[in-house]
Amino acid sequence: MTSSEIRNKFIEYFKGKGHKVIPSASLVPENDPTVLFTTAGMHPLVPYFSGENHPEGKRLTNAQKCIRTDDIDEVGDKIHHTFFEMLGNWSLGDYFKKEAIEWSFEFLTSKDGLALSLDRLAISVFEGDQDAPFDAESYELWQGLGFKQDRIAKLPKKNNWWGPAGETGPCGPDTEMFVWTGAGDAPDNFQESCEDPAWVEIWNDVFMQYNKIKDNDKYIYEKLSQHNVDTGMGMERALAILNGTDDNYRTDLFWPIILKIEELTGLEYGDKTDEECPECWTQVRRSMRIIADHIKAATFAIGDGAMPSNKGAGYIVRRLIRRAIVKAMQFPENKGIQDNFTTKLAKEVFGIYPNYNLNKEIILAELEKEESKFRRNLKDGLKLISAQKELTAEILFNLFQSNGIPMEISIEEAKNTGKKISDETIQQFNDLLLKHQELSRTASAGKFKGGLADNKEETTRLHTVAHLLLAGLRKVLGDHVTQKGANITEERLRFDFAHSEKVTPEQIAEVEKFVNEQIAKKLPVTMEEMNISDAKASGASGIFDDKYGNKVKVYTIGDGDDIVSREICGGPHVANTSELGVFKITKEESSSSGVRRIKAILK
Repeated sequence: MTSSEIRNKFIEYFKGKGHKVIPSASLVPENDPTVLFTTAGMHPLVPYFSGENHPEGKRLTNAQKCIRTDDIDEVGDKIHHTFFEMLGNWSLGDYFKKEAIEWSFEFLTSKDGLALSLDRLAISVFEGDQDAPFDAESYELWQGLGFKQDRIAKLPKKNNWWGPAGETGPCGPDTEMFVWTGAGDAPDNFQESCEDPAWVEIWNDVFMQYNKIKDNDKYIYEKLSQHNVDTGMGMERALAILNGTDDNYRTDLFWPIILKIEELTGLEYGDKTDEECPECWTQVRRSMRIIADHIKAATFAIGDGAMPSNKGAGYIVRRLIRRAIVKAMQFPENKGIQDNFTTKLAKEVFGIYPNYNLNKEIILAELEKEESKFRRNLKDGLKLISAQKELTAEILFNLFQSNGIPMEISIEEAKNTGKKISDETIQQFNDLLLKHQELSRTASAGKFKGGLADNKEETTRLHTVAHLLLAGLRKVLGDHVTQKGANITEERLRFDFAHSEKVTPEQIAEVEKFVNEQIAKKLPVTMEEMNISDAKASGASGIFDDKYGNKVKVYTIGDGDDIVSREICGGPHVANTSELGVFKITKEESSSSGVRRIKAILK
């Protein structure tokens, strides 16, 4: 079965169950600083889990592009990826456990679905604890569908519970479906054998029925008035299972990229057995997987606007590209790729995903520029290694952080120039790297405090004033100004916009005056759901491409002859500009080539 067949089967099945198909959201979340990338199918839908109406209704389905970087160092084995597609269906206060479980079972086992044998399937449910009871309803529903008790494992919260995304918020038990991929018959007792790696999770149904709140020094799990369903099936994993392989990279989602790497190196993905040279030939396959995964992820990220840089999502994209280049240089038998190659692999990605409208010219230009720049940095860094009398941990870490040179490259170059890097120095480098990674994780964790999932009064006000700011910039600087990104926390608004010149102090004062005048007018803020064509005809601003569904939310500030702003947006927003306070721009600076950045507050 091909990836296109699985994707189409899934979407068509849930269309038949009354679900509206929504397009994949951007990998770079709009107006949402909670994470650097869209990490799951439910991520763009967070506001609607709390009761906000979705333009397409209460039943939704799609294939969502995702990037996760938590386990980037695990990429290289047969199953881990940075970029992946998540097939999902959602109920926003509509159906709940019965329908979700029955439909999951039907799609997994029917001939119109994946046609998996019941004998190869097993289930897990939440066993219950002091916060929430055993999920007896799911347990009984699975039994009613033909699963014996021994094939249904009761597992703790670490296995069968989702959320919340931050410290508090919607959460609930989940039930997971597993496929036996090992030799011979599946074990009868899943409770006892669930840790066997031959049991592979294929689908997950999350039932958001609780709200985790903090009450003084303890947490309380209250029942939600609106029950939601969030399901997810990883495309890459499902495709491998259905094609009888335990290696996701031997599927049509990766194999064309692997073949191109073979062509560029003269090596074969499986040309020698592990017995002939366990270490070096296992490493060949590992490096090919890393290169294929990282360039695919970078291709999609750049296509959605995450350009390589030293900050935020751009830093991750840069790291992915550089790691792929380093791995491409390190193949055995002098087979390393010494010339620029990333654009060649990106073209293979274009062929694998014809259903996505990728910005091909921009992607190829950015990859070529980034690869050329890094190869120069690498050359300069290696010269620095050769010139040093002693290579300390600090020097090596600076080469890693500033030039992107991994420790293994530094060790190899030091050896070539007759220098020795001691085990103590390597340990000191690892300590510095660990500290750096811990700081990065802390910073990432801190991102779960704002954005679309955050309906606090402060962030809601700043979401609304961002619309007035764009209107003010267009009035003062010209109609060429378009929004390029926004990051909103409780404390401030960060707003990126297209403009090639520095904004003068006089222009900043004029923009501030305009925004505060609209606030003083006490203008109404209204929302209307409409078709994308009607939104465009109404003059709403937005990028009218396939990232929007058939219906969108259009927020209008003002009424009658005094309409100040009309934009497509997911919210949240105030009801009247009188709620905003006093607007103040605190900083204006360059963000990237042709893009300026404003930081602002409400007092």
